[in-house]
Amino acid sequence: MSMFKFNAIKSALCIVGCLFGALAQAEAVDLSRLDGDLTPLGSIRAGNEAGTIPEWTGGMAAGAAEMESNGFYHNPFADEQPLYVITAQNYQQYSDVLSEGQIARFKSYADFTMPVYQSHRSTAFPQAYYDKTRENQGVVSLANDGATLVDYEYGIPFAFPDKPMEVMWNHLTRFRGGSIDREFATATVASNGTTGVVSYHQWLAWREVFTDLPPGDDRLFNTMVHVLEPARYSGLVTLVQDSMDTSSNPRAAWQYNPGQRRVRRAPTLSYDTSARYSSGIVTSDGVDGFGGAPDRYDWTLVGKQELLIGYNAYDLADKTVTYDELLTPKYLNPEMTRYELHRVWVVEAQLKEGMRHMYQTRRFYIDEDSWQIMVSDIYDGRNTLWRLYESHAMQMHDIDTPVSAIEVTHDLLSGQYATNFMINESKTRAVFGKPASVSDYTTTKLRQAGR
Repeated sequence: MSMFKFNAIKSALCIVGCLFGALAQAEAVDLSRLDGDLTPLGSIRAGNEAGTIPEWTGGMAAGAAEMESNGFYHNPFADEQPLYVITAQNYQQYSDVLSEGQIARFKSYADFTMPVYQSHRSTAFPQAYYDKTRENQGVVSLANDGATLVDYEYGIPFAFPDKPMEVMWNHLTRFRGGSIDREFATATVASNGTTGVVSYHQWLAWREVFTDLPPGDDRLFNTMVHVLEPARYSGLVTLVQDSMDTSSNPRAAWQYNPGQRRVRRAPTLSYDTSARYSSGIVTSDGVDGFGGAPDRYDWTLVGKQELLIGYNAYDLADKTVTYDELLTPKYLNPEMTRYELHRVWVVEAQLKEGMRHMYQTRRFYIDEDSWQIMVSDIYDGRNTLWRLYESHAMQMHDIDTPVSAIEVTHDLLSGQYATNFMINESKTRAVFGKPASVSDYTTTKLRQAGR
């Protein structure tokens, strides 16, 4: 089946832990709300009382700005100027719309600045995704303490979430074009500005684009990533398969090493193992904010609040900007960032007693319009604030798809940071929405890709 296209606002939600029954029964919902006070994916349609968050009126339309053949989206808001700039000297005035990690970044870096712009609720998705989301309500459910998604095909499973794992599964299943064939780069930036960049070719497909998915197959997505540069890593290919049943069918991964010319099972690409080439700054389950199995944590749905997040971040994907210009010491070049005020869901994860993970506490802030994790405050085993994750999103208006222009994980103690999904120096345009076959994501294809 293919796809086309705390200030705080306290939520009228119960604070819920993750220890619900073996199978959470789907509850009756009022679908008319998705045409009324809520958007088709369940966010609040109205703006806020202060007028600093606008009403959602459908999101960014196709043709909002010029596009080039190499995939460069010109900034549709290029003429706008910051409403204000937050600095280490005035951040206290804005603490109610900043996370603890964002505040700590101001405390750590006296010259860091955060330019804040007019908010635009630009997120939009294909109509087919809205339609399927509507069909999901009262049908899709959770099992195994939230570790398993039941009766799901595609779309947002829970437009009316009242449990923490419902929000997290909305993030994990959000639409990203169905499939992606692209080049991108990651980087680690030391405190002195020394930078290491690694470039990749990635093939990624979610379950909705597989044309030959066997009945009962529970795969959520498959991805294969081929290292292109630098030469010492070139030819290494990784295959990852993620399922909707992280309890009994956890993440599976394989790697092809060109030096050995062998495919090996890679059992360690999960939980708090280091994401490759991130110098330990990013964990495997910290890519995209959070991914993989939730079973090592107790989860709490805190509610909603307003937060400054990276939005309409077209300048961070500008193909006229080099990585040297973008990757300044200690943080991204502030002149290229754009922060806007948006409503976010807040979900907190606490490490279970007896479980192992390098992160004791993780607090996630999920954009209500896109269901994407935009910010995460990350605490070490002593519950000391350690890291800050941020995604800077942009709307690909020609295919009704929001994506990360870049994601950044800051180590607030060492002054290092790592980035992911950079496309500035990529010469090719990403291709979205191609149908996929199960055979495209096998160890045979893995070996072929590495040759």
